[in-house]
Amino acid sequence: MTVVRTWLRIELRRRWRPLVVLALLVAFSTVTVLTAFAGARRGDTAAERLMADTLPTTLVVLPNEPGFDWDKIRALPEVEALTVFAVSGFGVDGIPLADNVSAFPVVDDEVLHTIERPVVLEGRLPDPARADEVVVTPLFPVFYHRGVGDRLMLRLMSEEQAADLEYDPASGVPLAGPAVGARIVGVIRSPWFSDKVGAKGSVVASPALYARHQDNLVGAGGVHNALVRLKGGMDAERGFREGLAREAGRNDIDIWDVKDKFLTPVQKVDRFEAASLLAFGLAALAAAVVLVGQSVARYATATVADLQVLRSVGLAPMQGVMLASTAPFLAALGGATLGVVGAAVASIWMPIGSASLMEPAPGFDVDWLILGSGWVLASLLVLGTAAAAAAVALVVRQGGGSPRRSAVALAAARLGLPVPAVVGARFALEPGRGRSAVAVRPALFGAVAGVLGVLAAFTFSAGVRDAAAHPERFGQTHQVEAFAGFNGEDLGPVDQALPQIAGDPDVAAVNAPRIAVAESGETSVTTYTYDPVSRPFPVVVMEGRMPSAADEIVLAPLSADALHARVGGQVRLASGGEPVTMKVTGIGFLPFGPHNDYSDGAWATPEGYDRLFAKARYSFKFHVVHVVLRDGADPAAVAARLSAGTGLQFIPSPPPPQVQQIRDVEALPIVLAGFLAVLAVGAVGHALATAVRRRRHEVAVLRALGMTRPQARWAVVTQATLLAVVGLAVGVPLGVALGRTVWRLVADFMPLDYLVPVAFWALLLVAPVALLLANLLAAWPGRLAARLRIGHVLRTE
Repeated sequence: MTVVRTWLRIELRRRWRPLVVLALLVAFSTVTVLTAFAGARRGDTAAERLMADTLPTTLVVLPNEPGFDWDKIRALPEVEALTVFAVSGFGVDGIPLADNVSAFPVVDDEVLHTIERPVVLEGRLPDPARADEVVVTPLFPVFYHRGVGDRLMLRLMSEEQAADLEYDPASGVPLAGPAVGARIVGVIRSPWFSDKVGAKGSVVASPALYARHQDNLVGAGGVHNALVRLKGGMDAERGFREGLAREAGRNDIDIWDVKDKFLTPVQKVDRFEAASLLAFGLAALAAAVVLVGQSVARYATATVADLQVLRSVGLAPMQGVMLASTAPFLAALGGATLGVVGAAVASIWMPIGSASLMEPAPGFDVDWLILGSGWVLASLLVLGTAAAAAAVALVVRQGGGSPRRSAVALAAARLGLPVPAVVGARFALEPGRGRSAVAVRPALFGAVAGVLGVLAAFTFSAGVRDAAAHPERFGQTHQVEAFAGFNGEDLGPVDQALPQIAGDPDVAAVNAPRIAVAESGETSVTTYTYDPVSRPFPVVVMEGRMPSAADEIVLAPLSADALHARVGGQVRLASGGEPVTMKVTGIGFLPFGPHNDYSDGAWATPEGYDRLFAKARYSFKFHVVHVVLRDGADPAAVAARLSAGTGLQFIPSPPPPQVQQIRDVEALPIVLAGFLAVLAVGAVGHALATAVRRRRHEVAVLRALGMTRPQARWAVVTQATLLAVVGLAVGVPLGVALGRTVWRLVADFMPLDYLVPVAFWALLLVAPVALLLANLLAAWPGRLAARLRIGHVLRTE
């Protein structure tokens, strides 16, 4: 140990700068990789941890029926907890009504206590007996800059407005009821009271607000729905559904399985974002292994050159390996420690995307499994690399290199190509022999991997950008919409207005679906009518065709999975009467609606819809109008024109939440491409520098035989160009294929309508950029080769 300490003191005095650089490289690599890995793990588990920390809702029951008797449902043996909420809302002074910040007002004090007991991120829960206390979800303070302790003025409807089913606050008619002052006492989060992608936060009022102002919230005979938590979770669902149908006297009540309806789609996106972060971390790890590994190997090899003198006086090989590895290991230990601290600090900004909206404990978090493992592995990798490089330099017998020759180099020589072309081909493709031998495969692999990775990342990024810019990939083919009816009653003369809407010069297609919910006994299927006006209405059909008869139906992907149905098969659905058998003619997407996502629900013909809902209590639950515009039309202008001409309230259709979710990871493929480009540049640059240094004897001999300085420089340029050409020839087709394959997997996973992604600019520029970078990397090694001191090299070698 005395020898180690003495040698370490010498090393730290004379080579502290390279050691500091090595420590910083390890720190930068460690913080990048560990932040990505820890963020991916945290995001992937966010929803599950939120459910574990709360008492989440199992089912949402939506009869949307005035006067519904919830006491009978609360008494069912499968019910553990039930809370009722009013289908209404309120406004907040200073916030546009269109922002819809009001959560459904709660009726009783079960919520936030026995069901949907939230995590309190700041402050406390409201007092159930005080109407002047509210809590908000986390995005509310971010967007509206009002947090715990701030006061809000709640605006309620007048009793006349609350009793008028046709009153729509979005129509511009102001709320005419009382104003209620309230103070924000807490910021909360639970599965039901979590922020949705694209939303700006919500205000959750105390049940005392409903108790004191019921007539201003729902009016006489208002509509109430409920959150239900079942004993034993989903295992009790079938018994609850049977009991609900029995007590309510109807089997067409819409029931949402919260896990399938909300959490599963969120978890899908969270997994996609986590996988993207994980891929980013793996790419960073690969770059770190190559780049940092080269620095470590060079340091250890240089140290060995000094240790050769000690070997002549009795230094054992293992002692030499230990001495050469100690300083890099200590530098790596310091760098890894700094990297772990940095990754812990970076946890403040994790997880990313939609997972951040479900994180039960946002802010600083130390994932000891990831950070501890990374700290140990980073140090051991550097130690292992340094020891291996030192062992090779100390122990492996110098001389006798590989006799393998490159067919390309041989062909260049036989064709009589210029000396720089032949020498450059040998340097690029042949490892050489003896003490000048240098591995060429890592450089070739690095060039191929770099081009492949960059093209794959840009191709994948093209798919992400396309999906983020085109809502139709998620089934939303319309740009303007209107709410036209509720519970079997239209808000106006909808049928008379449809020809007028279809005749607008900016309108390309119109569909006015009636929407109701059918039951299979295990799942609810929100069913739309397909009845376009004058011209076909575009629908994204992934497989099969749209229905054309009364006994045919098209299912959305999630509904098809829940019903275990495939194209050509049959499903049995009921709504108020005996089950009806329908033939599945296709799998397709639906418009995003009040009670369905784009990937769940069904399409039916008007005749099929009437057959299915002939005995339902209401002819429809919702009636909406979807309008497809011609290219170039302004949705806002068309919506205003249609509203003025028809009496319906048209609005531009907001994009589905999935569009924003996929935008959350839009930058990751580009950053990933940058890391992989660094990997390729490092591999090629290291290969060029190493070839000139290790083969300086060959260069000196060639120079002595007549090769000029410009020829020596061009030989290195040829070597770099060949590495780039090999990388392009192999990496471009494989990169495009890999990027498209990965995007196809993502499209099937989300799901979305797959369109072959084309990274046009990346394909156009990859070759000139790769060749330019390779030649820039060759500039310095070429200069060294041209200025080689021939006599000195030949004398010392």
